[in-house]
Amino acid sequence: MRLSQMHIKTLREVPNEAEIPSHILLLRTGMIRKLVSGVYGFMPFGWRTVRKIEQIVREEMDASGAQEIHMSAVQPAELWEESGRWNAYGPELWRIKDRNGRDFCLGPTHEEIFTDIVRNDISSYRQLPEMLYQIQTKYRDEARPRFGLMRSREFIMKDCYSFDTDAEGLDRSYQIMYDAYDRIFRRCGLTFRPVEADSGAIGGSNSHEFTALSEVGESDIAYCEHCNMAATTERAACVDAPAQEDVEMLPMEEKFTPGTKTIEDVANYLGLSQEQTIKALLFVTYDEEGEENGYVAAFVRGDRDLNMTKLVNALDIAEHQIEFADEEKMGAATGCVGGFTGPTGLHDCTLVVDSELPGLKNLCAGACKEDHHLINVNYGRDYKADIITDLKVLKEGDPCPVCGQPVKHARGIEVGQVFKLGTKYSASMGATYLDENQKEQLIEMGCYGIGITRTMAAIVEQHHDEDGIIWPISVAPYHVIITLVKPNDEAQKALGEKLYEDLQKAGVEVLLDDRKERPGVKFKDADLLGIPVRITVGKLAGEGKVEYKLRREEDKVEISVEEALEKTVALVNSERRG
Repeated sequence: MRLSQMHIKTLREVPNEAEIPSHILLLRTGMIRKLVSGVYGFMPFGWRTVRKIEQIVREEMDASGAQEIHMSAVQPAELWEESGRWNAYGPELWRIKDRNGRDFCLGPTHEEIFTDIVRNDISSYRQLPEMLYQIQTKYRDEARPRFGLMRSREFIMKDCYSFDTDAEGLDRSYQIMYDAYDRIFRRCGLTFRPVEADSGAIGGSNSHEFTALSEVGESDIAYCEHCNMAATTERAACVDAPAQEDVEMLPMEEKFTPGTKTIEDVANYLGLSQEQTIKALLFVTYDEEGEENGYVAAFVRGDRDLNMTKLVNALDIAEHQIEFADEEKMGAATGCVGGFTGPTGLHDCTLVVDSELPGLKNLCAGACKEDHHLINVNYGRDYKADIITDLKVLKEGDPCPVCGQPVKHARGIEVGQVFKLGTKYSASMGATYLDENQKEQLIEMGCYGIGITRTMAAIVEQHHDEDGIIWPISVAPYHVIITLVKPNDEAQKALGEKLYEDLQKAGVEVLLDDRKERPGVKFKDADLLGIPVRITVGKLAGEGKVEYKLRREEDKVEISVEEALEKTVALVNSERRG
């Protein structure tokens, strides 16, 4: 393609709205175009890369035995009501009505649609297993869209769904997709880590998140270098402190602790370590209709942080169904006192207690009385829980739940996730098959998503420098850019045109920068756009020589045009598949 004929607009200045490298560079290159907050369009260079990522995904899905279909983004509310997600999914579900007042949503995912297809089309075990997938635009009404393609309201996703006769079949399908994802992200040039993850609004029994390592990512992962443990901090299990079985319970006492509303304050005032205290966090919950459903008091050791995902899962509610309580209002109903709440003396609320607290003795907790705390508080004697579960955040340096060695933390970008759904949707929507004995059985399901456009942003986050993007050849919008220093120079023009034609004949995707611009502008654009190979046709054109440079390297060399052609074709052929 001749650059003089392309629709291209690059920016020298950093857009005010952009904060992270991928957002900045995709806007500066003109690859994406903002329409409104969280909604972006794709211009020629950007769209070519999106299509390259889609093609890698498509090839690996097809090779894994999945069949591609395409469903509408507009989904009727009735299917979501059948699954129970119409209200449970929360405010991110983009709800719309047609002219007749019928409810629809813009699909954030397609479990209901694919389950409906299979329950209508499959009746016998002989038709299973089956995998169906699509690559399609999805919609989530994010409250705070940010970071460009990283958290947007409209995005392109590949979603695949597997259907099996039993749990063993689901395990096989899950592993097939897990392996396919490994190949996909390697081919895209990403450094990534698969980690155990929470299933969230999708549901199911087991899930892994594929995380592209990046400091700007919103996923926080814990991993162990001594074993294979790796999980999002939302999912990661924690090791409880050893139970103090031989410690004698002391009499509970009330202490005057004026103005000590924080764990640090009360520990310092009473001369205790924070490990000897109990931290209280107060919440109000809502039902699926948005009405108040009751109060919750969650308790962890004073030096611990509460893991909200674990709390939500323990209560079996959605994330949007809980928020921090108004302490004064909750106090009137339950007896809690802001800054001085403990597990004793509370009433009319659900007490959720972290799993390590029952094993610890003689702790300090709020007395549910202004400016007062209790010491020597013990589980069983002084308070009991409605729910006991692991509520802790696994912090860096904490013992690994598998081998006990200190864990490390890293940040990353979620680019894909795989889920074992089991019978969550087949049970609620009646997706069944007849087994060998003509007995009706529920279909076992899995689902598997890849954020196509988010993967694009993740690639840029991992492959850029101060001058622009450095695309891996497998996803680059073009493989090579030929820069004519002086387009009107006959020798340069003739050599550039011949090289342009020869590369195209060899199957290389090539740009010819024949614009009447200063050489410096052309070089800056080539670096900004991140084209993997730059061949400059300049003053040595008469001798049949060009300047050859890889975007990912600093060095540039002067070689014959024949050698440049040979090196380029060999490089592209070896790396185009990732």
